[in-house]
Amino acid sequence: MNKKEHPNPNSRRNFLKQSTLGTSFLVVNPLTEKPAAHAGPAPLAPQDTQAAPLEDRALDLAPAKWVWYPAKRVLQNTVVLFRRRLYLNEKPVSASGWILGDSRYRLFVNKQRQQWGPAPSDPRWAEADPLDLTEQLQEGVNILGAEVLYYGQGDGTWPIGKAGFIFHLTLTFANGRQEVVVSDDKWQTHLARSWPPGQYKRWFLRAFQESFDARQYPHGWLEAAYQPDANWLPAMDLQGPADKPAICTAGRDYLFESSGDRNISQLRKRSVPMLRDEIVQSVTLREAFKINWRRPPEEYFESETPQAFSATQATLPPEMQAGAWQVQTVANNALALTFELPEQIVGWPFFSITAPESTIVELMVHEGHKIGGAALLNTRFHSWTRFTCKAGQNTFETLDFESLRWIQLHIRNAAGPVTISNIGVRRRMYPWPLQPECKTSDPVIQRVWDAALNTLYNCAQDTIVDCMGRERQQYSGDIGHVIHAVHYAFGAKKQIARYVDTYSQGITSAGYFLDSWPAYDRLARIPERELQLTPWGPLLDHGIGHTFDAFHYYNYTADLDALREVYPRLLRFFDYLRTLKADQDLLPVDNLGVPVVWMDTTAYAQQHHKMCAFNIYAAAMMQYALAPLCEAFGEPDKAATVRALGARIQEAVVGYFWDRQSQAFVINQPWLAQERSPQYCDRSLAMAIMYNMCPGNQRASAVELLATMPSSVGLSYPANAGWRLWGLAAGGRMDVVINELRTRWGTMRSVAENNTLSETWEPGYDDRSQWSHAPVSPLYLLYMGIMGLQPTSPGFETYTLRPQLGDLPQLSAGAHTRIGTLRMFTEGPKGNRRFVIEVPPQGEGILALPAREVVQLTPLPPQGAAGLQHFALPAGERIEMILRHT
Repeated sequence: MNKKEHPNPNSRRNFLKQSTLGTSFLVVNPLTEKPAAHAGPAPLAPQDTQAAPLEDRALDLAPAKWVWYPAKRVLQNTVVLFRRRLYLNEKPVSASGWILGDSRYRLFVNKQRQQWGPAPSDPRWAEADPLDLTEQLQEGVNILGAEVLYYGQGDGTWPIGKAGFIFHLTLTFANGRQEVVVSDDKWQTHLARSWPPGQYKRWFLRAFQESFDARQYPHGWLEAAYQPDANWLPAMDLQGPADKPAICTAGRDYLFESSGDRNISQLRKRSVPMLRDEIVQSVTLREAFKINWRRPPEEYFESETPQAFSATQATLPPEMQAGAWQVQTVANNALALTFELPEQIVGWPFFSITAPESTIVELMVHEGHKIGGAALLNTRFHSWTRFTCKAGQNTFETLDFESLRWIQLHIRNAAGPVTISNIGVRRRMYPWPLQPECKTSDPVIQRVWDAALNTLYNCAQDTIVDCMGRERQQYSGDIGHVIHAVHYAFGAKKQIARYVDTYSQGITSAGYFLDSWPAYDRLARIPERELQLTPWGPLLDHGIGHTFDAFHYYNYTADLDALREVYPRLLRFFDYLRTLKADQDLLPVDNLGVPVVWMDTTAYAQQHHKMCAFNIYAAAMMQYALAPLCEAFGEPDKAATVRALGARIQEAVVGYFWDRQSQAFVINQPWLAQERSPQYCDRSLAMAIMYNMCPGNQRASAVELLATMPSSVGLSYPANAGWRLWGLAAGGRMDVVINELRTRWGTMRSVAENNTLSETWEPGYDDRSQWSHAPVSPLYLLYMGIMGLQPTSPGFETYTLRPQLGDLPQLSAGAHTRIGTLRMFTEGPKGNRRFVIEVPPQGEGILALPAREVVQLTPLPPQGAAGLQHFALPAGERIEMILRHT
């Protein structure tokens, strides 16, 4: 193919065209000239990909009612207490059921905190949480209590909904008799003004700015002897079907005037296990500041008024006893005490305080703080919670969870001594089915793996998200890579299945995905994009990544059932991409209206430089992910259509961006006349290697560029850095990968200080930096690169193992798969290394070793990979050998 050229990027017509769309990029590509409407070929997807609820996931909680406090309007950030007195003649042998509160609930049984939920869900397919109260219920009087918070305004974990609470519990007794306890007007409700209804949002993606006044809380309401007063009213029936979510109730939504379509909406069973709680109280008091307020503190916390206070570092107060401190404040002054946790975690901070009535404590949290830095930790997304004390003993815990390593208590308005104690965090953790196995004698690499695991504990919970401190949202693309680590390190199939399913529910009528779904972000971005108010919109490259995620799930598990709703949405997305391409050569990266192409935040100097990588990504997805899924679902004709388009895009990418002289993809090749020097990106080079897109398999130059990383190669930010490492592994350069783990990753500030992997290579202190994000490529490269494990048929029925151990002196690792755990042990120096493989009891494996290795095994016939020799891995056996170089 002759080298193609793009039109002049500075032409007046293209400048005007882009200006009308509000983009800041002056980008030209062949696709900008296509007609506004194009009929195109017949779509592959059904016309309606949202209209087929699955019966095996359905949940009908009748005769339970959707209930709320009697009201015709519910303000944002309203909390309602639900109380049910239950008398039992005998203790039940089982008590199981379901519960759901829109937006969040905290359940108590006989004064004890039972659980918190639900998992973030699409409001049309909300998932109810399971209940098992067998051990908690007793003969005689029992008190069921729930605090239910309605966000109202959107959140990173909640896009939209309606206030409501539903509860269904089946009691079974020793004689077989059953009794049902449901949400209805037997429940008493209280409008909890201890949290002021209508409280403002914390931030764009955090709905709840918690302000709790213990003086107005109905203390003792969970006691059996408590007598509800006139402020408690019978629950109001919201007139909603018990097999539909709260969005389908008859109540008016005054904020958005939204209402669910009962024809497609469905109440569903929670698809992942309930999270477990773990109390963490190993905190250290590290810093104290005296705060002199020049302006009212409330004004500062509302508005961040400049120069609102001055601060003086104070002597740390001595401990009265282990974990308890007494302090004193004076008029117009406050005291800020800063406590440090051993590592960054996610959960609910709590503390106890004995104080005069009306003492106020602002609890602030932070991920990255420097001693001697900011006096008040209110420097990231307004991450404060206010507690107002009743007289005497108070114990406070935030209603919503936080991401933190630092806790600060800002104590003010205290007319007397104050005692602080019992400081800690109720940590949220996914109940992993298996435990990770990754040990090495290299201390730096071990620290990186440990940090990756702790990052997974923080970002992979009831949903898989990027960062708990900011968005708390699901993305694909860079964040979807987490599923590889989750699969191999923990064997958590259900968590990955839920991630793929719920993300797919954000398909739009146009065919692109709301790429942070289920969350508020992209709903808000759509009107902003229409009015040219933001550069952000639904990310098309994340839709491509989502298709890969679905394929990887299938490839790891051989499970198509979890993809029954997902698959037609992937076809719909393909149809959308096909309309973008129309009669042009390449998919555009600009002038797309509402959606945008992102790819990475650091690897590209200009938007049009992303065109090469974006089209390689799309071509690879079509040929290596979506087409195989079509075949798995028994639709070979659709597979052929998808694969053919991918091949045409690949051909066009080669025509525009392949440079015969350097034998690599140059991302600014069509614009070299204007831009002078060639530019590369780690992602284009890596994907070209991984998906065999270099013409004539000429990939040596791409491997060398990835290994040496000259300044002309753009480096992706950490969450996308896995592409480069994958490319190096595919190119046989694991020595470079292992060196990267020691140098670039091992020296990350977050690894040393927070035991996490941060969003950027150098996160800042006391700012909005995310110290625990989702860039866990060092961990999944252990399994996919160092161990070199890859399924060659779905569910690991067949697989290959191509270990690249580099100079690691000792390694013990286990990769959890559907067929069992494959374990690898190595020790000794390179060239004379003891090597042991424990093969799973099922599957057919092939071991691939460099031809220079001399081993006492019988090789298989040549497999076609140059420079490698292959050996069978008999199922269930332990294979031990010495690897020696010729």
